[in-house]
Amino acid sequence: MTDKKKSVPSVSVSYARNGSSTRANAFGMRPMQERAYERRGEPYLLIKSPPASGKSRALMFIALDKLNNQGLKQAIIVVPEKSIGASFHDEPLTKFGFWADWTVAPKWNLCDAPGNDNGGKVNSVGAFLDGGDKVLVCTHATFRFAVDKFGVEAFDDRLIAIDEFHHVSANPDNKLGLHLGEFIARDKVHIVAMTGSYFRGDAEAVLAPRDEAKFDTVTYTYYEQLNGYEYLKQLDIGYFFYSGSYADDILKVLDPAEKTIVHIPSVNARESTKDKIKEVEHIIEELGAWQGVDPATGFQLVKTPAGRVLKIADLVDDSAKRDRVSAALKDPAQKNNRDHVDIIIALGMAKEGFDWIWCEHALTVGYRSSLTEIVQIIGRATRDAPGKTRARFSNLIAQPDAADEAVSEAVNDTLKAIAASLLMEQVLAPRFEFKPKNPTSGPVEGFDYGDGGYDPNKCNVGFNGDTGQFQIEIKGLTEPKSKEAARICHEDLNEVIAAFVQDKTAIERGLFDEELVPEDLTVVRMGKIIKDKYPELDEEDQEAVRQHAIAALNLTQQAKQIALEGGAAGDPEQSANTALIDGVRRFAMDVRELDIDLIDRINPFGEAYAILAKTMSEDSLKQVQAAISAKRTSLTPDEAKELALRAFKFKKERGRLPSISSTDAWEKRMAEGAAAFVRFKDEGRYD
Repeated sequence: MTDKKKSVPSVSVSYARNGSSTRANAFGMRPMQERAYERRGEPYLLIKSPPASGKSRALMFIALDKLNNQGLKQAIIVVPEKSIGASFHDEPLTKFGFWADWTVAPKWNLCDAPGNDNGGKVNSVGAFLDGGDKVLVCTHATFRFAVDKFGVEAFDDRLIAIDEFHHVSANPDNKLGLHLGEFIARDKVHIVAMTGSYFRGDAEAVLAPRDEAKFDTVTYTYYEQLNGYEYLKQLDIGYFFYSGSYADDILKVLDPAEKTIVHIPSVNARESTKDKIKEVEHIIEELGAWQGVDPATGFQLVKTPAGRVLKIADLVDDSAKRDRVSAALKDPAQKNNRDHVDIIIALGMAKEGFDWIWCEHALTVGYRSSLTEIVQIIGRATRDAPGKTRARFSNLIAQPDAADEAVSEAVNDTLKAIAASLLMEQVLAPRFEFKPKNPTSGPVEGFDYGDGGYDPNKCNVGFNGDTGQFQIEIKGLTEPKSKEAARICHEDLNEVIAAFVQDKTAIERGLFDEELVPEDLTVVRMGKIIKDKYPELDEEDQEAVRQHAIAALNLTQQAKQIALEGGAAGDPEQSANTALIDGVRRFAMDVRELDIDLIDRINPFGEAYAILAKTMSEDSLKQVQAAISAKRTSLTPDEAKELALRAFKFKKERGRLPSISSTDAWEKRMAEGAAAFVRFKDEGRYD
């Protein structure tokens, strides 16, 4: 058991609570829904918006317009699991100002029907396609079987709406992704795709680039969502390390006074004791004395040492008792009752689509391999509710132990947890728009450039509080030329950053290579990831995407460092609300000139290491460092080739080749790469 609580949040963000994201317009639409509805005429629409932002209702508005005004015959709503089908039950939209109500005949919400996803439900899809009713709701699995049975042409002239779109992949083994490609190739259906986290956990592309280019994208950021809440103003995300049994240490992170969802580890995970029932019993014992079971709900009743009786929903016990507990949690009469339940303990449940607005703390034991799953779990705690001002996500991870045979697995889990933390910082930050600084640059309406206003003689940082958007001028920045590169720079930087922070080589070297030249990661490694991810872009556009992604990642990290060191002076609450904005502005002011070369010289993982050093014991940190150092390798042929290309560019700009004896580490690295490239070429290592 650990001696003290290692609890330094790796991410802490505060928001203004201006109430805008919860206010409805004359049609009853919240801002995200209104933004999506404005694009209702697009045949291929991708909606990227956080959990709880109202994607289900946005789809209702769009589907009704497509059925009534755009000539489509029917709408088929496809959800990943049966429980999410409840989000598409009847809604009286006219009551709030819209021109039609949303109705689904009970027999066509196949998520409510008994039986498995194949067989009778697939035949029901066929009957629906042949009939005159307008809307059907089914699971991804039922839809896949139905397409296999009836063929893509049976769905012509219909809307196919895919909820939780991140379940799709461009991988040929992903059946839903394969069908989607066939629908797009045939071009006879409209598709609306919705997701709260566009990147897949396994770092695979969701769509093939040629298919993705056909989609019009509506993005509503986490920043806009949380900044526009009425009550919630702070979100903390942290990873915490323990040794021994996690149940012994859980109360160091779990506060019984907070409404909490605990996700225990899978029985196959390193952190699991392999007896999930005993783990739940152990957690309950740590919380207090068991008082029995509530006969109406099936909730466990536990009296804490302070005398309070906690109501705990056990979703881990998969006997018949769980159905009663699950039904009690879904009881619509209790949705707004904060006292209905205190703690939910789950294994595979209570994630995607699970709606408990009072949840203040999502506590996950063991590393989750999917970044998407982490985003979905965090989404359980980010609902707005009266009196709820703070929410947090905690990931409890076993410390690497040299005596443990699985030390390398433990090291990998640690690195992946840091990657997830870095990515969440990007997801929660305002959107970045980068502009090259040149003599014609000037202020843009709607942006606040700080106390002194816009200064034509330096690189400026503007912020638009209404849209949650930064506008940052950077000297030497390459602008995207093609429409696709511009789209990536505007819409998909988080997906690029997700691929980078999940890259094992990048994160290992960024955290533990004491001789690291940052450009090896920011230029070479990120450059390779961009080339692999977007091979259809030309070199100049690939470089533009690389620069934009590294600028977004590094500026967020530098701003976080400044915020953690004390932020801005003055009113603490106002300071918290603007800490990231002030941090970006201060970093831009503190450097002589904000140029892309300077940004490339920053190690993107430097701040993550500082937090890791505070949360992990010194011995464990040394073990991780030793395990990674032992694997260090020399330059690969691909890296040498990339460095040789950079050396050639250096020669064009400066009229000389990089020098192997230069005092500048990056110039020296390019010279080493160019020499290695010649050697590899002589050895016939390139085709």
